[in-house]
Amino acid sequence: MAPSTKASVIFVLCSLASASSAFAQTVEVRGPVIASSESQSTTQLAQHFVDERLAVWRQRLKLEDWKISAVMTRKTSLAPQTLGGIHWDKRKRSAEIWVLDPADYALPFHEMLDDMELTVVHELVHLELTSLPRGQANRGAAEERAVSGLADAMLALDRRERQSPK
Repeated sequence: MAPSTKASVIFVLCSLASASSAFAQTVEVRGPVIASSESQSTTQLAQHFVDERLAVWRQRLKLEDWKISAVMTRKTSLAPQTLGGIHWDKRKRSAEIWVLDPADYALPFHEMLDDMELTVVHELVHLELTSLPRGQANRGAAEERAVSGLADAMLALDRRERQSPK
């Protein structure tokens, strides 16, 4: 991809290079697996879930000053071997997270939602790292491994907390 003429606009597409993520790294993307009559309802439920979890993780990561949206995106609009991506404008403090559309998942519904949440957290970690001084050349496999590891760890803690009796 050619570099953007605006230095503040960055695209990150997350690949499945490492095996550190329970769902995002092992899912085989095949589509469509949801019947078209169910597709719209499933997409609406998934979008609602993703929006709720995005709000939770925005607060936890102290990104409330960013305007962040999540968009269900078909596999054909994502880079090969990715389940999501993010586009941000640091100057405007706005970002859009691309989450794989439910029609392109081959996972049971609950596992699909878990994977979508992982995508959101993963992309928010990329956004959090925008404050670090570095160029596009430094973004690579090492950053992906670090981002995946952080996202996995945060979600594991969150899920353990939600499952433990209060």
